[in-house]
Amino acid sequence: QVQLVESGGGLVQAGGSLRLSCAASGRTVSNYAMGWFRQAPGKEREFVSRISRSGGITTYADSVKGRFSISRDVAKNTVYLQMNSLKPEDTAVYYCAAANVAAEYSYWGQGTQVTVSS
Repeated sequence: QVQLVESGGGLVQAGGSLRLSCAASGRTVSNYAMGWFRQAPGKEREFVSRISRSGGITTYADSVKGRFSISRDVAKNTVYLQMNSLKPEDTAVYYCAAANVAAEYSYWGQGTQVTVSS
């Protein structure tokens, strides 16, 4: 079983950047496909980005494509989400998650708040 802890959130002005980190323990991130999700107040949780188990395939929601970049450092057992050109509508709690072999996101972190001011 893997445990996940997100960090790196904060308050930033529109157009700014943040890098979120998701530190894993218990098992290595290379055992899982890893994803980032977000939930804004009053809204459903939504998919943001995913990196495959091999690390070779990345996918993004249309709303963040070209602005966000997911990566991982297996040696540090950490997954990152680089967020550039942030917009107020990116404001949300961001969660990282690990998917099991059935591609179900079974393991979740506690989330980190990102607030983008206009």
